[in-house]
Amino acid sequence: MDAQMKKGLLDACVLCVLENEEGYGYKIIEDLKHVVEISESTLYPILKRLEACEYLTVQNRECNGRLRKYYRMTHKGTLRLKELRTSLRSMKNMHNFILKGEIEL
Repeated sequence: MDAQMKKGLLDACVLCVLENEEGYGYKIIEDLKHVVEISESTLYPILKRLEACEYLTVQNRECNGRLRKYYRMTHKGTLRLKELRTSLRSMKNMHNFILKGEIEL
């Protein structure tokens, strides 16, 4: 798979996990397990990039004597997820056309 495409898909997956509730690294990895295997070394650069784009905010909180970073999607992140979903629907139609000769309307 093309690296840029995979990057966009992973961004969309992380945003989907954080769409309705905040989360922290390990929880995000666990929530994505049924869709994609992702390591901490892959996840944290994604979270930093999404934060830099202002799609996420981060809040440090203590949990069991340790600081844990909680990520929450911003309004800008919600708009970005909507854009990604629109793009993915278009790609899905192209995929279906190539593999099955069908287009979903």
